[in-house]
Amino acid sequence: MAEARLARAREVIRLEARTIAGLESSLGAPFVEAVTMILACKGKLVVTGMGKAGLVGQKISATLASTGTESIFLHPAEALHGDLGRIRAGDVVLALSNSGETQEVNLVLPVARKIGASIVAMTGEPTSNLGRLSDCVLDIGRVDEACPLGLAPTASTSALLALGDALAMVLLDERKFSREDYALYHPSGALGRKLMRVGEVMRQGDELPLCPSGTSVGQVLRVMGETPGRPGAALITGLGDDEGKLVGIFTDGDLRRLLDERGRIQNEDPIDGYMGTHPKCIHPDQLVEEAHRTMREFRIDQVAVTEEDGRPVGLLDVQDLLDARL
Repeated sequence: MAEARLARAREVIRLEARTIAGLESSLGAPFVEAVTMILACKGKLVVTGMGKAGLVGQKISATLASTGTESIFLHPAEALHGDLGRIRAGDVVLALSNSGETQEVNLVLPVARKIGASIVAMTGEPTSNLGRLSDCVLDIGRVDEACPLGLAPTASTSALLALGDALAMVLLDERKFSREDYALYHPSGALGRKLMRVGEVMRQGDELPLCPSGTSVGQVLRVMGETPGRPGAALITGLGDDEGKLVGIFTDGDLRRLLDERGRIQNEDPIDGYMGTHPKCIHPDQLVEEAHRTMREFRIDQVAVTEEDGRPVGLLDVQDLLDARL
């Protein structure tokens, strides 16, 4: 019984994988034309589909919207009861239907064209009514569904989804959509947190422990202890030609190491003899993900944040990454 179930599951996966793989060789001029139409679109990309194809369309629209292509999903049944007002002249409608004969979708398209929208079809039947109503047809080919009844959309929806993803990723490339752009649209969740800027999470202002060169060890320790948030480090700035620029860092780890090595240190001594003189630095515009990588690579718990001129503007502590759930 168990083997029979596994065998059937593997058969479904093989069939859907084979269907998707077949799309690779079938891509051609219509796909390029669809990309051109969407890039030239002065409005938005309106995705529509009914039933399972509609659910796939919602995912495709969401992927497009999060990767630089303005897109909404329009339910065809709701469209026929007033939501056609969401379509504007200059929009492109991406209509999904394996059979190409979904009544609700095919009733929407003539009105969309009358409004002034162009139409791209994604279907397994290019000669269907949907195909004839469209300016560009993306053909997924004749698909054998994995359903033993040959009825439930399975392989066909996998093909529609894969083709939609291919369209979204090509558009992403064409628009030069960057990791920074992606971060803008994903401010929450694990992805958004990893793509936050250092300047958004670093300690700054009253929470930034700064001491000028020559400050005594005791005073530096007091600054570290009295600074809000009790950072595990102090940034040391220069004097003279280096006034205001970062010249060193002193951390809790440095203090522990010195005590282990010497047993005690003189509180009156200048910090310059104890601080690290080649501190690692990051820029406030860098991604937190990059800062995290730097801290792991050099096995440090704090890193200075400086502007291009070397002036410290912040401090990033490993605790800040934990607080941001990174």
